[in-house]
Amino acid sequence: MNSFYELSARGRIEVTGEDRARLLHAMTTNHVQGLQSGQGLYAFFLSAQGRIQADAVVLCFADRLLLDTEPESRAFLLEHLDRYIIADDATLEDVTESTFCLEVEHPESNLSPFSHSTVDGITTAAVSATGAPSVRYYGPITAKAALLARLAATGAVPATAEQLEAARISHFVPRFGTDITDATLPQETQLTHALHFQKGCYLGQEIVERVRSRGHVNRQLMGFRMAGHHAPQAGAILTSCGKETGEVTSAAVLSDGVAGIAMVRVPHNKPGEVVGIDGRPAEMFHPAVPSGILYSNAHKTYLSPLRRRLFPGCCSQRRVAPWPGPR
Repeated sequence: MNSFYELSARGRIEVTGEDRARLLHAMTTNHVQGLQSGQGLYAFFLSAQGRIQADAVVLCFADRLLLDTEPESRAFLLEHLDRYIIADDATLEDVTESTFCLEVEHPESNLSPFSHSTVDGITTAAVSATGAPSVRYYGPITAKAALLARLAATGAVPATAEQLEAARISHFVPRFGTDITDATLPQETQLTHALHFQKGCYLGQEIVERVRSRGHVNRQLMGFRMAGHHAPQAGAILTSCGKETGEVTSAAVLSDGVAGIAMVRVPHNKPGEVVGIDGRPAEMFHPAVPSGILYSNAHKTYLSPLRRRLFPGCCSQRRVAPWPGPR
């Protein structure tokens, strides 16, 4: 049985006019001018200092571009973009209240990321808020009830906000306003698909290029897994050998333990790195290296195939609850 998420609170801004692509291309970190109708991408909006001010999914239609952004970013983006429209043929329209957005888990989906099509006024897009295969529906608010009825007829059930949060955290999908703030640099997020390094000038590009040429950042968002049934609070400190190594940004209890996202200092931002959070061991992971390698059901002991780190005093091994392995 598939679940669906109510995402109508997210901001939706349409950009029309001959210069719409040029405007957004100059204001985002990704290659908006390269989009064709039916395509899309994910991008950051930066300050002149290269810090992330908002993020958005950008969908390209024949006559417009649609920005799908966090609820907290809606007013900011309208004001931010309007400030830079001078002689451009570009018009912004906030369509949040007149439209809806629903996302449905679709394990069999084989659509290209951000591809989309529109039938009878309803747009179906390959966009996921959780990192799991999903499709997102956009349409006029007057068509929402009919779509909900069709979803119910297929057996789809509404998911709670807590379930959405747990799903995105377990798949390492950092959220702007929670894991990403206006002090975060793009390369600190590990969301490299939001960046295009050959696209030309855009607001904040100088800092992004400086970080790229330097080859590293001093901290990065990482996922973590730990045993137990109690999630650490945002702001909880990560430690290693008595030293602070980072801070939890979000966490959730899953059926097989706890997953979370944290901003982690170099050099502790490695898959398999073990740190302490609230006196419990937690193992770092990122999307390229799934979690689950820290715990062994057979021996029920704390160990790491990538790096054996003794916890918490770097002097002895501790027993911990068994871990069922990667999801």
